[in-house]
Amino acid sequence: MPVLTAAGAGVRHHRRWLFQDLDVSVEPGEIVAIVGPPGSGRTTALLALARRFKLSAGRVTGSASLGWVPEVTSAEPVLTVLEHVRERLLLTGRSPRAAEQVPLLGLDPRLKGYELSPYQRHLLGLVLARLEQPQVIALDAVDERLDSRETRDLWSVLEAIAEDGIAVLLTAREIDPSRVSTLIRLATSQPTTDPATTDPAPVEQPAEGAPPAAAVTQEAAVTQEAAVTQEAAVTQERAPASDEEPAADDARQGEKS
Repeated sequence: MPVLTAAGAGVRHHRRWLFQDLDVSVEPGEIVAIVGPPGSGRTTALLALARRFKLSAGRVTGSASLGWVPEVTSAEPVLTVLEHVRERLLLTGRSPRAAEQVPLLGLDPRLKGYELSPYQRHLLGLVLARLEQPQVIALDAVDERLDSRETRDLWSVLEAIAEDGIAVLLTAREIDPSRVSTLIRLATSQPTTDPATTDPAPVEQPAEGAPPAAAVTQEAAVTQEAAVTQEAAVTQERAPASDEEPAADDARQGEKS
């Protein structure tokens, strides 16, 4: 049974569709990647699927706990790793004394937020997200500001989470399709005045008998450009301020509420 689904989902900012006509179904333990160039709306799509950003069209069923999404779920600079865990336990209605038993994925519990590297911020985000006992965890920019060893180690952690039955939703500029269950590719968004004239691209299903690890590309129409531009549909890097800033602002407000 799917733990998260989207049907005809889209987000429009002024006259620009960041993405649209997105259909996706996420099963327990799957890894779903949203990829695309800078400005394609990856982070907005991630937050929309996690129900942390308001849709302009379509619907999303299910929700996700957020791992590290820069500018949205940043660590508190003066709190240590252990203090972050205690705080999250309190927010989920549990005793902070349980923090000593929480697996920290190798993090030094004494490290403060401002001391954490991007890789360590990802680890802390995953630790905190798992405390919410989610069915889906969403995290942003897994291929940015990490060296090759950190990238390899982060993927090992994500795959272990997926093996535990928790679905993982992530964004990247590009990714090896064989590493994920579903690949959502976004093109750079373009101005449009009549979204109804944009036909949704077909969704490719895995061939009969294909191994589970084979990636399925979910394609959605994102622009009214030539078919080559609409070749795929749902990924984004940190978009320019004109497109991505609303995503960060909306999501931060949701976190505070």
